[in-house]
Amino acid sequence: MYKKTVHVIITFIFSFACFALRAQDSVAKEKPQMAETMRSNGKIYVVIAVLITILFGIVLYVVNLDRKISNLEKEQ
Repeated sequence: MYKKTVHVIITFIFSFACFALRAQDSVAKEKPQMAETMRSNGKIYVVIAVLITILFGIVLYVVNLDRKISNLEKEQ
């Protein structure tokens, strides 16, 4: 079950990277005003930190839930 969890996490990371790479074309053509404002104020780093924290928490929750379900399956 551990291999399956690692496989799901790696697949999620690679699919997220593909979406991020596709978004680079539109960013190169025009710069959004909101992003420039947040970057100049330093708030963009706070937004990124919060998003990473939420994503990390969701991944930990799913892994923990998978372990609990695996234990319940073994008991039956």
